[in-house]
Amino acid sequence: MNRDSNSYTFLFATIMVFVVASSLAYTATSLKEKQSENVRKEQMQNILSTIGIDTDRDGAEKLYNQYIKQQLALTLKGVPDEEVNAFKIQLGTEVKKPVEQQRYPLYVAEVETQTFYIVPLRGAGLWDAIWGYIALESDMKTIKGAVFDHKGETAGLGAEITQKWFQDRFVGETIFDSNGELVGIAVSKTNNDPKGLDKDDHEVDAISGATITGDGVTDMISERLAHYTPYFKMNQTTISEELIEETIEEVPTQEGVEETNTIAYQN
Repeated sequence: MNRDSNSYTFLFATIMVFVVASSLAYTATSLKEKQSENVRKEQMQNILSTIGIDTDRDGAEKLYNQYIKQQLALTLKGVPDEEVNAFKIQLGTEVKKPVEQQRYPLYVAEVETQTFYIVPLRGAGLWDAIWGYIALESDMKTIKGAVFDHKGETAGLGAEITQKWFQDRFVGETIFDSNGELVGIAVSKTNNDPKGLDKDDHEVDAISGATITGDGVTDMISERLAHYTPYFKMNQTTISEELIEETIEEVPTQEGVEETNTIAYQN
């Protein structure tokens, strides 16, 4: 075949396109399982980081299994759906469903006898999706920790939501007001407490030049947590009742007091 002919050039180009496409397809297929595994472990890392457990990707699964005691997929009424694996819920897809059809993943952790409730978040920033996790203490209203990430926010501005100094501003803030109503946490430019000393103002200081991303974080927290309120209300009531019962059991009866006094007198 004449190498200077158009047919040769066309055939050569076709073969090269086929070879390159086949190589890329094979590489993508062979790496897919490893990529999925890395994403799974990174998800575990993020969940653990909200409760103060730092680990690398390789050690994430062991620590996750150690500290995460429950993975719940809640209905809109706050009842666990036993047929759904909470860890496998992809919020990017789930949030597009009607709210009554969605399942809301919740992770319950135990660290040194303390219980924490970790809620996945998903929202919109300036340019694209933002997401994260927020952990609540056993009272289900005080923030233990938070982690945020994004797909395409502006470097040095909205992208700063991934920085620890910003995420630490949420620690200790409360998501319910004194009347028990969900108010979330506002990322505010007009926050009068830039040092974050007032933990009952339901606000954190905004990132300079990242107003829309900050508003996205505010809306994301409020919108997502609203779906967990039925679960929190039910379990806060249960915890309160248990504490009352424990208190009653610890109060000695009059008979017990008299017996104790008698024994003390005999000694």
